[in-house]
Amino acid sequence: MIGIGDDMLKIVTDILWSIAIVFLLGGGLYFSIKLGFPQLKLRPLFSGFKTDDKTNVSPFKSLTMSLAARVGVGSLAGIALAIYIGGPGTIFWIWVTGIITSINAFCESYMGAKYQVKDGSSYQGGPPFYIEKGLHSKKLAVIYSILIIIAYIVGFMTIQANTIATSLHEYYNFEPIIIGIILAIISFISIMKGLNSIVNITSKLVPLMGLGYILLSIIVIILNIQKLPATIMTIITSSFNLKSVTSGVISTFIIGIQRGVFSTEAGLGTGSIASSCSHSKNKIGLGLIQILGIYFTVFIVCTSTALIILTSDYTKLTFENMNGIELTQYALNYHLGKVGILVLIISLISLAYSTIIAGYYYGESSLKYLRKNVTPFQINLLKTVTVLLLVIGSITSPTLLWNIVDILVAILAIINMYSLLRLRREIIIDYKKRK
Repeated sequence: MIGIGDDMLKIVTDILWSIAIVFLLGGGLYFSIKLGFPQLKLRPLFSGFKTDDKTNVSPFKSLTMSLAARVGVGSLAGIALAIYIGGPGTIFWIWVTGIITSINAFCESYMGAKYQVKDGSSYQGGPPFYIEKGLHSKKLAVIYSILIIIAYIVGFMTIQANTIATSLHEYYNFEPIIIGIILAIISFISIMKGLNSIVNITSKLVPLMGLGYILLSIIVIILNIQKLPATIMTIITSSFNLKSVTSGVISTFIIGIQRGVFSTEAGLGTGSIASSCSHSKNKIGLGLIQILGIYFTVFIVCTSTALIILTSDYTKLTFENMNGIELTQYALNYHLGKVGILVLIISLISLAYSTIIAGYYYGESSLKYLRKNVTPFQINLLKTVTVLLLVIGSITSPTLLWNIVDILVAILAIINMYSLLRLRREIIIDYKKRK
């Protein structure tokens, strides 16, 4: 029965991702061509940081919050899982996906800013608002909001807890349930303080953890500099592995896109929830900033993880019920010994923690959309459910969690990209009218 259930889950995932890939890549190519490939023009991407609007959440802080959600365990465990299942070639397709789908991040963030609404002293926006106001589909906006709550509170955040618990149990033999409880308490303290606390934490934590992980990666690359040309060549040649139609290039391509989208969230619409916290007259610039977030995630963090793994002897390993972080840990231990493991765990906890608190805000924002007069009791109930699921996630099968997340990500991508393509004329006209 378990085997039948797993097979059905795989069939559903494959069908949904076949549709999602068409929307993500097709939409990305369409908007890239129509807008003149703005993701390839570096200077305009920084224009959104300049703003005369004085709000609680600056464009920089909104970028760090979206990065906090993006640069989570997907950049460490997810990339490792992609390499283990699909081979080195998946990294090439993650690069390609990052470039093509980065324009989707611009489109959704611009539309989120365009249709944002006041939320106390801050602002609120995202796909539910432009789906309802631009597409005039309240029902689809409600469905999307419900899925966001399920995807982040049940899926993304439990993956973070599971990865931390797996990592600490693997090397220090800490009980996963204890790790889950500690993580839940720390996260609860942070999210109880609200949006300002969340953006203040992410604006400080994201740059620090990014710099720390980059420095660690540079050390590993320098130690293995002689292997680097061959490793890059392996990534490229493996991406076109034609040993069979089903297990060769096609599966490598699909796995690369899946893990790439999970890592960057470009096309899911979630980045626009973070960017809409900030208010600026330059809404085009506010959207363009998010492309920088995609590039940082793909070409710095994800690529660093890939090079750390691919320059090790990871091919000797076999895993069952794999989270992914086990492979990254093995590679760092191979290169740097216990020091590498310690730095990884610190980076992992920081990454996962920032993703959890940013992801919680996505859930709260969606709840506020669903219930215009949301009560403090309902907000506190969401916070309580969130921390309980962190505990449950720490002891749940990682394979099950990844399967759930893959399905939810595909559905979110389909709804969001369908909506953006329906709103394409509005996006294109507004972009071409910019000064």
